[in-house]
Amino acid sequence: MFKLNENTKIGKVVLNVENLENMKNFYHTYIGLDIKKETAEEISFGAHGEDKVILVLKSVPASGAKGRYAGLYHLALLVPTRKDLGEVLYHLLSAKYPITGASDHGYSEAIYLDDPEGNGIEIYRDKPVSEWDIRDNGDIAGVTEPMDAEGVIAEAAEPFKGMPAGTYMGHVHLFVSDLEKTEEFYKNLLGFDLKFDFGSQAKFFAAGLYHHQIGSNVWAGTNIPAAPEGTRGMDFYTIELDSAEDFEAIKSLLDEKAYAYELNSEDKQLTLDDPNGIHIVIEMA
Repeated sequence: MFKLNENTKIGKVVLNVENLENMKNFYHTYIGLDIKKETAEEISFGAHGEDKVILVLKSVPASGAKGRYAGLYHLALLVPTRKDLGEVLYHLLSAKYPITGASDHGYSEAIYLDDPEGNGIEIYRDKPVSEWDIRDNGDIAGVTEPMDAEGVIAEAAEPFKGMPAGTYMGHVHLFVSDLEKTEEFYKNLLGFDLKFDFGSQAKFFAAGLYHHQIGSNVWAGTNIPAAPEGTRGMDFYTIELDSAEDFEAIKSLLDEKAYAYELNSEDKQLTLDDPNGIHIVIEMA
């Protein structure tokens, strides 16, 4: 069975937003992302001192109350060190921005919050792999316990100066409509490993030795519809490959299963929807 190269990563998340200026202020001032490119309709962000874009905001018309759709549960920004996480946490507490949670997951420490339009955000640091609960079958088990917030803040050595270099989109966690179809797609068509199975609640997937790059859950309900185009929330996310062989292998598997996609040969991009109607772009890093 085809398996993705361990260097596969989540590239960026693109959000449809109704108040571009307000969201720009949030992601720049509170989250600390640098603005890489800005137009009247779209703003791209990345970590401090790096060119790579990891988040894009796209302006869309207001559409009223947000419905229950398949889509983003949270995006997750991975910072390089516990010191970095401590500086982020101290900054958010000092700014009095509401934090919705702070958890120790065994393999990581994470803080949670929502942006002004209700998109979930996780900011986390990975613990050393030697501390992860890696099972004989390759599963990487996680827990949800209270984070040692005092210990994390104690690591903060200097005032927050923005999301540090080396920060990237560690994973996306998705509301899905059908877990079995989600597993069939991400595991058997895209080549991710199933890293942990939470039964009827959630499934986590990753390439190589990682706890999860794609989380999926049915906490918004089963058989929920895909979000209508232009709805507030995630427009799409990207998966970055570093192997042309992996790109061709995925394309061949999609062809074999007659799974619909669009190919941009020049840019080496595959655009498709997962079984939940969530838009994905697969591209070369």
